Amino acid sequence: MAAIRHLITLATFCFVLSAQAQIELPAAWESSLYSDHPMVGRIWDSKLDQFIGVEELLGKIESARYLLLGEKHDNPDHHLLQLTLLEYFLQQQRVSNVAFEMLNSDQAPLLQQLQTQQIANLDELKSALEWDDEGWDWPFYGPMLYLVQQAGIPIAAANISDDTMMRVYAEPASAEISAVLDQAAMTQLDKDIDESHCGLLPQSQFPAMVRVQQTRDNSLAQSLPPAAADRLSILIAGNYHIRHDLSVPNYLLSQQAETGREQIVSLAFMEVDPSENSPEPYLQQFGERKAYDFIWFTPSIRDEDYCASLQQ
Repeated sequence: MAAIRHLITLATFCFVLSAQAQIELPAAWESSLYSDHPMVGRIWDSKLDQFIGVEELLGKIESARYLLLGEKHDNPDHHLLQLTLLEYFLQQQRVSNVAFEMLNSDQAPLLQQLQTQQIANLDELKSALEWDDEGWDWPFYGPMLYLVQQAGIPIAAANISDDTMMRVYAEPASAEISAVLDQAAMTQLDKDIDESHCGLLPQSQFPAMVRVQQTRDNSLAQSLPPAAADRLSILIAGNYHIRHDLSVPNYLLSQQAETGREQIVSLAFMEVDPSENSPEPYLQQFGERKAYDFIWFTPSIRDEDYCASLQQ
């Protein structure tokens, strides 16, 4: 499979870094659906309300302390872009630590053991992490983990365990977590949970699902220790988790009083929609605060009505 070969072998990147550490865009995408969309490959700056170039994006990340890299989990181009940026910042010696939503707290001891192990290849790393193949596609995440591990940069297990999720589902959230978002954001969480479950989830389940979402975002934020002024604390997670209006940035600000929102950069990698040719709808804005600082648009991996298949 071309996508797997592309991700596993760092030497075969479509994205290459020049001697000046500039990122060169690929000639082709792994995903091909809607590749002719006018926004594919472009980067939207939501503060300036305009498209910017890659070098401009890198310059805007210069002053950040936290870099949140989003994704649609099954799109190979999103992972390749994440990997390219990771390599770039590693070459710049700007990475303090990298946290992954795809690793949960049960795997934290395994990450500790990695510090005393000699890992020679991707297969050895996969085994050492007791990777969950059913939950996460190793060819997408293995190359990123291997790159960071070989560079000697700390890796954090950012997600909650299944046991924690079940406990949170059954119990009230802590006051510390439940107080982070205002009522408008909580109402939007209810709406988004309803829509993400295609309207099939009983409304009585909304509070429990919101508690799980909040606890997960709180855990993702806790996995990002403060970085020095010239370093980045990086999170790899789904696009929803990196939203400024609803997700991890708010918990970071709650946990770290010295952090300003301007120090948290949220970069979403997002598939284009053939019916939307303007960036604004992709921000999914419901209030004054925009969800993402930047959106990097890519082709889509598939055209599927997930809800229609469930509602048949």
